[in-house]
Amino acid sequence: MGASQQAACDTAVQPRKLAKVPFVELADGRLQGVVSSGSDISRVYVSSIAAGTHNYNCSTNNNRPCGGLYGSPCKHLQALTAEALLQYGLDRVATYLRVEVPEGADLIACLSGGHEPAPAAMVFSRFLRHLAYLEVPATTVPIPEMHWFPSEGAVH
Repeated sequence: MGASQQAACDTAVQPRKLAKVPFVELADGRLQGVVSSGSDISRVYVSSIAAGTHNYNCSTNNNRPCGGLYGSPCKHLQALTAEALLQYGLDRVATYLRVEVPEGADLIACLSGGHEPAPAAMVFSRFLRHLAYLEVPATTVPIPEMHWFPSEGAVH
């Protein structure tokens, strides 16, 4: 990660490209979320990295393993991490995952875990629940459950 990219990650919430990683959260002791497939528009992956152990998993929403897990985090996990850095900032993500990231270093390169299967259903279900908010009529009243959306300037 370059210095300008890391500086952007240390600031408040940044606009994200929701089409590639529509859902990212720090919950249940993991950085986890939903990542769109690069090759099939109808396929999504549920990716996660456990706090502390840094063990990771990536599978389709019906628990078929990602073909890109070859002893290191796949491109879906890399995309998830990049979007988490935009949404939460490097300090918050590193603190949550309990990892030291030296200045100028890449977060993924600092993780020490290995592949460990994890169920995708709970994360995917939460993502689907959040999608239901797209049907909520427009309002100027804050909706607390939608805090994961950037406030403005999001790229679709």
